[in-house]
Amino acid sequence: MGEAVTAVPALEPWVRELLRCPVTGAALVDGVGPDGGPELVSTDPDDPLAYPVRDGIPVLLADEARHVRARG
Repeated sequence: MGEAVTAVPALEPWVRELLRCPVTGAALVDGVGPDGGPELVSTDPDDPLAYPVRDGIPVLLADEARHVRARG
């Protein structure tokens, strides 16, 4: 048996422009979470947060966010 892979539909560009991190107000970019699932990552330089995308729907709730360690 092969693994079932569910494609996540891409967000329309105009929708992406509207979405912001609800905590910091920073823009969001595509990312991949530790579990390999899709997420949106805040571009805030001081407190980047990552939000899960479930069934193609971004879950932009502060309680669902995880802190992303700054690289460097």
